[in-house]
Amino acid sequence: MIAQRLMAVREQIAQACVRASRDTDRVQLLAVSKTFGADAVQAAFDAGQRAFGENYIQEAVEKIGLLAHLRAQGLQWHCIGPIQSNKSRLVAEHFDWAHTVDRLKIAERLSAQRPPGMPALQVCIQVNVDDGANKSGVAPAEAAALVRAVAALKGLCVRGLMSLPEPSRDYAGQLDVHRRTRNLFDQIGAQRWPELSQWDTVSMGMSQDLDAAVAAGSTMVRVGTAVFGQRLVNP
Repeated sequence: MIAQRLMAVREQIAQACVRASRDTDRVQLLAVSKTFGADAVQAAFDAGQRAFGENYIQEAVEKIGLLAHLRAQGLQWHCIGPIQSNKSRLVAEHFDWAHTVDRLKIAERLSAQRPPGMPALQVCIQVNVDDGANKSGVAPAEAAALVRAVAALKGLCVRGLMSLPEPSRDYAGQLDVHRRTRNLFDQIGAQRWPELSQWDTVSMGMSQDLDAAVAAGSTMVRVGTAVFGQRLVNP
């Protein structure tokens, strides 16, 4: 069942790319596996999925341990939930990516706590692009300065921006807010700072706004329920 759902989501992404006149290999699927067990991740991995997003850090660390043997085969773990100071060490020690860095303090902790033998932690700076009252993220006007400061830290590699705007059922509204994130990404990239050696990622879009996100220029969409099914338990 998970394999069939994955196929359907990949087809949805491919069709969105066609409509936006974009190459399908420019948009990566991040399968959001929060609340689902290691067996579900294993099933998705067996169906060809390699990148998995987790919101709940402690839950994720347990799964990461259970599936440690798949790391050498390309399994990647992306932290897409809020990172509190008391959980930063777990993120630094166990994850490959962190999408939700929105403060220099958290970035400094991740840098200091990243084990020396591990590859650099791939980082996206979370931007509160629509000034959502209940959303984390740096203000757009402050994003560039934060990007450059974080990029200077050892053990981290800043890859781009992440946004999680307020939900909207209106396609035009979705497209507008996602374009703001993409435009900000392009503006920062145009600075050509030497610290940004791999500025290539725009993490935006979920099941309900996937089409608009792809049209606006997302390079990584975060999809959970459409891959794994309905969540019955929330920690």
